[in-house]
Amino acid sequence: MKNILKISAIAFFALVLNTLSFAEGNNTTTPPSSATAALTGKVLDNITGETLAGVAVAIEGTELQVYTDLDGNFSISGIEPGTYNLVLSMISYKNSLVENVQLEANDKEVLDIKLDNK
Repeated sequence: MKNILKISAIAFFALVLNTLSFAEGNNTTTPPSSATAALTGKVLDNITGETLAGVAVAIEGTELQVYTDLDGNFSISGIEPGTYNLVLSMISYKNSLVENVQLEANDKEVLDIKLDNK
């Protein structure tokens, strides 16, 4: 019974975060131009390989941040070309920094990122 409640609470939390991320993604301050890039990927537990829902994925130095969905997937579009660092964070996991992600105009970069438990 306790496990069912825990799973339900986690699923609800992830659903709320996922809904907020889509709401944030549609509220951009600058309209995307045709010379933008996109970044997609999946976040996994480093030991078990399970997908992680509700992980915050932020592009350092910007206001762009999304959360992974129930399958651990994330997507950020409308990114200006350049080199960026990604910061990933989730309760019970160590924060992760993915450095020097290079994005070219009209590129769609795909990343698989593994997080370590605390």
